[in-house]
Amino acid sequence: MKQLSQFDSIFIYNESTDTPLHISPILIYDPSSAPDGVVRFKDILAKFNERIHKSPVFRRKLVRVPFNLDSPYWVEDKNFDLEFHVRHLALPHPGDWRQFCILLARLHSRPIDLNRPPWEAYIIEGLDNINGMPSGCFAMYLKIHHSAIDGATGNQIIEALHDLSPEGTVITEADNWQGEDDPSQFALLKNAYFNMFKSPKKLARVVNHAVKSRRQAKQGFDGKSFVNHSVTERTRFNNEVTPHRVFGGLRMDLNDLKHIKNTVGDCTLNDVILSIVGGAMRRYLDAKGELPTQSLVAGVPINTRSEANTNADGGNEVAGMRLFLRTDITDPIERLKLIHADAVASKAYANAIGVERMSAVVNSIPSGLASLGMRVVAATGLSTKAPVFHTIITNVPGPSFPMYMCGAKAGLWLGAGAPMHGAGLFHTVNSYHGSVMLTFLCCREMLPDPDFYHQCINSSFRELLEATTPKTSKAPQKAARTAPAKKPPAKKAKA
Repeated sequence: MKQLSQFDSIFIYNESTDTPLHISPILIYDPSSAPDGVVRFKDILAKFNERIHKSPVFRRKLVRVPFNLDSPYWVEDKNFDLEFHVRHLALPHPGDWRQFCILLARLHSRPIDLNRPPWEAYIIEGLDNINGMPSGCFAMYLKIHHSAIDGATGNQIIEALHDLSPEGTVITEADNWQGEDDPSQFALLKNAYFNMFKSPKKLARVVNHAVKSRRQAKQGFDGKSFVNHSVTERTRFNNEVTPHRVFGGLRMDLNDLKHIKNTVGDCTLNDVILSIVGGAMRRYLDAKGELPTQSLVAGVPINTRSEANTNADGGNEVAGMRLFLRTDITDPIERLKLIHADAVASKAYANAIGVERMSAVVNSIPSGLASLGMRVVAATGLSTKAPVFHTIITNVPGPSFPMYMCGAKAGLWLGAGAPMHGAGLFHTVNSYHGSVMLTFLCCREMLPDPDFYHQCINSSFRELLEATTPKTSKAPQKAARTAPAKKPPAKKAKA
């Protein structure tokens, strides 16, 4: 039995039918590299069964303390049933990108059963018209509750399920897992009583650091080296979300993004992505007649996990900072340069207050008080009345080498986040084996035309690429679209 941190518990307290808080890595596979060009559902079930012991996330469930007086506990589920969690679906003909996105949006809108280990995997076959992939592909959509993982631990889980070659690796280590009984309510309340005395002590240790951080931050703002990223104008994305979602995405070549970065000079690949999102949101809101005069603000998660902490034990070790998307700037090159300058200043601010300390402050708040606070925020609609950013953009770097599931090569790796009240548009960036996927997930009421927003992202990317490519050079490549692929068909995956 292991207790959740206060930070992880926040995702439990904020869970609702309108805001299910799970995140999802999604991979699309080409089965032609598998033995006989076929991958069966039973093969994937066997692979999960073989690798599932590599992460405790898969077989532990949540047990909540009565009245939410303390953080919940992870308990090894002695009734764990793998076939409940791994499910099999198929797209009807023609199996194109639009159908796939609609299915993902519907699956992602459904809350996870928190009475069981909080994850589900869907094997989706019939992907016959995905651009850049041959006919007969299949996908794995894995959704895991955010209380269990963040982006970094999600990547570790994905890598644990995969092999580095089509031949695969036989796992010989013993799986000594055992289930356990749920703790009694008396034991949970007793632990909560003793934990109440620990929180003030933890808070006192944080206060000393916070005073120093406050002083450094004040000096930065007074010296104008730090920027105030307050949201001064609301958009359609800052209202309450409904349970309904739309999903879409765009694949870009990593070399194209590196070309933009190297041409502009003093910027990073993350700055380039932020600039593309800024250009896309500018185009979309301008077309609706809703573009604010001031720059939109993005919330950008920061991984606070140390390099030494690389195990897949789960949980969240993240903080966040806010950045301007410079949607008030028309020129794409100028927008990128200003985004980079803002990112440098914001990182200096994050260093001054200490990103690790942000999590420490959250974890020092008594659980009962945190739970009450979340309910007050939900009841009063505070997150929509005083939004702190217009969208969330999370960057989850993946491996630069190919991975295989039962011999099938993963050709695309994308992701889906968790829109919330006051921040209904969520962007996820996944890099993998020479390509970058920029996906978006949004409340359907806020973004009723996802294909148009897809076009806005594509246009923003092409505009930035063309602006950094000399007129005499070879015409820049277009970002991947949702049109059917022209490659010769491969054998289909069979159930």
